[in-house]
Amino acid sequence: MNILNQAQAFGSPGIDPRWTHANKDGVGTAYSTSSRVWFTVWNGIITEIYHPTVDKPQIRDLQYLISDGKSFFHEEKRHLESKVERMWNDGLGYRITNCDRQGRYTIIKEAIADPHFSCILQHTKITGKPEFISQLQLYVLCAPHLHVGGTGNNGYAIEVAGYRILTAEKQGRWIALAATVPFTRLSCGYVGQSDGWTDLADNFLMDWEFGCALDGNLALTGQLNLDDSHEFTLGLAFGTNLHNAVSTLFQSLNIPFEQQKQNYIEQWKRSRQDIKALEKISYDDGKLYHNSISLLLAHEDKTYPGALIASITIPWGETKNDQDQGGYHLVWTRDLVSSVAGLVAAGEKDTAVRSLIYLATSQQEDGGFAQNFWVDGKPYWQGIQLDEVAFPILLARLLYRENVSLNFNIYPMILRAAGYLIRQGPVTQQERWEENSGYSPSTLASNIAALICAAEFVRENGDIATAKFIEEYADFLECHIEDWTVTTEGTLVAGIKQHYIRITPSVINNSQLNENPNQGNILIKNHPPGESVEFPAKEIVDGGFLQLVRYGIRKPDDPIIVNSVKVIDAILKVDTPVGPCWHRYNYDGYGQRKNGEPFIGWGKGRAWPLLTGERGHYELAVGGDVKTYIKAMEGFASDTCLLPEQIWDETDKPDAYMYLGKPTGSAMPLMWPHAEYIKLLRSTDDGRVFDFIPEVANRYLGKRNQCKSLEIWKFNRQINKVKRDYTLRIQALAAFQLHWSQDNWQTIKDTPATSTKLGVHFVDISVCNAQQLISFTFFWIESNKWEKRDYHVVVVD
Repeated sequence: MNILNQAQAFGSPGIDPRWTHANKDGVGTAYSTSSRVWFTVWNGIITEIYHPTVDKPQIRDLQYLISDGKSFFHEEKRHLESKVERMWNDGLGYRITNCDRQGRYTIIKEAIADPHFSCILQHTKITGKPEFISQLQLYVLCAPHLHVGGTGNNGYAIEVAGYRILTAEKQGRWIALAATVPFTRLSCGYVGQSDGWTDLADNFLMDWEFGCALDGNLALTGQLNLDDSHEFTLGLAFGTNLHNAVSTLFQSLNIPFEQQKQNYIEQWKRSRQDIKALEKISYDDGKLYHNSISLLLAHEDKTYPGALIASITIPWGETKNDQDQGGYHLVWTRDLVSSVAGLVAAGEKDTAVRSLIYLATSQQEDGGFAQNFWVDGKPYWQGIQLDEVAFPILLARLLYRENVSLNFNIYPMILRAAGYLIRQGPVTQQERWEENSGYSPSTLASNIAALICAAEFVRENGDIATAKFIEEYADFLECHIEDWTVTTEGTLVAGIKQHYIRITPSVINNSQLNENPNQGNILIKNHPPGESVEFPAKEIVDGGFLQLVRYGIRKPDDPIIVNSVKVIDAILKVDTPVGPCWHRYNYDGYGQRKNGEPFIGWGKGRAWPLLTGERGHYELAVGGDVKTYIKAMEGFASDTCLLPEQIWDETDKPDAYMYLGKPTGSAMPLMWPHAEYIKLLRSTDDGRVFDFIPEVANRYLGKRNQCKSLEIWKFNRQINKVKRDYTLRIQALAAFQLHWSQDNWQTIKDTPATSTKLGVHFVDISVCNAQQLISFTFFWIESNKWEKRDYHVVVVD
């Protein structure tokens, strides 16, 4: 490596590193899998760049600094007026126009990824009065955060093949930066101490030229020679070593930008071969629809096919350092399945097939799935969310209904996941908002639907006994939904005492569970210090119960459903200039603070556009007008057709850049609302909710002849009563013989347990009129030992 000079920058290690804002204006990548690089755009500049996988940000930002050397110094993102436009309707390329506020010059940039190589390309043109722009000095500033961190980076100004370039390295990951015009000055420095920004801000001149800066939070700076042209292409390439990065850089810059751009869009056009014409349902000429498809496709990894992350963002990234590496660039099965189901709704099925196989290979040995994980399958957070175990089964059934054939045998994954749900449930450690343990309507809905779908697969595989066992467990969940999750003491809306609540708090692995939705308090996280965090669970509501209608478990005109809709509309709904939106739940603390500042540990939950889509799906199911909800989601999208996780839900706060109905700093784009929007268009076109499952509806919305009234006792749910005329099922995870009595041990029965292929053994006891108390204990077959205690269940009317 030929370092240009041996001067080492001062000020090590630089200021504490941070990421950038999460409310992006653009996301880009090539459609080809050979180009393993993704970029984001915010406020007129390229921000986080991901490589070699979609979950690994390597660059904080890349922008220009502008000076005349004597009277001013401009930073693109801070001092110029920016406008970002999509270059095409079917691809992810952006035209960025950054204007001097005095109208003296304009920087026009077109940003794409190289169609085949791991290199970001930014074609740049400077316009303005010739006598003014001839005096401009243009600098490129790049902040490497290699290996997902701003600390420990090493930067070098070097010469290769007669070209002066900037490079950085950390733990074997390299970048190389150059342009089609030469650098005249180069420097590597520590951010806030000896970097180019600090240098230029001092006297509008680049006085420092440091050949290297080691082991710190760095910025690379290079002055571009504009003597011969004010139009050029900037390239930033990645590699596993210096030679790899440099070679990739110059291979990419060697191809004219217009040719690269043409190849880029032609690749993206190939993704539209089977897409349905759902733009006819939209009210924005299909702009959000087509961009949603591109964004969903772009969030799939290219090394681990089928791995789709939730969002290529780090929420409130400007407040996050190296200690918080996750962001939303992780795989959640909930978000992944929603994303690929949205693509299936649009007519694109190949991605969903890859995702199903990917999920099967990511499943844990016990049948569960990690709360979230890196694309290589390594878990990040460790929570247990039963809905995330259910969703892969639902995806498998969706593809089955779509007549998609697989050479891959998905059956073992389905069987393991169904077994996990039956062994671990019905209480989930976390529901879909990832914060509380208990009985959740949305989790129960996904579990019931998934178990019925799993039973269909098992029956089609010829195993009638296992299919029946799975269906009966689903029946057990279904016949307890209202008992577990509907309060009869509602106080939120006058006249409505009976409605669904967000969750009935219970703790997993606690055998004595709270199953009364009128009792118990819920702890709500993310509240400011000193504020109350404990609330009666019966007074906390969300829209999760709508999933019961979505899957076909409850009718849309069910009286409790109708009353619950009235409650969430009264408590959670926000009216914005473009239409209605809903909060996740009342007293939510996850969102922008009251003064508009970022969420840092606490804040105030804001409205979520994806919930407008869910509410729209219910409106379709009940026979209402869906137009309002489609228009609202289109209105929540940015000018570049990105949907945010959350929108500001109060009067405008211009000093904090918060505006009613516009994105907050959480995450934009989030793939969940993009998928929900596509599904809402498809549902409207079909006249039926896309996620509706006929097998589920046939079992629960008709005559219910197949349903079994079942009560289950198991070691993680030791009930003390059973309704008369129910069947009491005793379940355990090891082989046993049940030693039991229905007359206080006056007469005794010994019943061997029936084994299943799901790791569950059970005995059924029919509860009849004569019984008042059922007593039992266990003789464990494998250990040849007694349980050494008795259990009792009272029979009640």
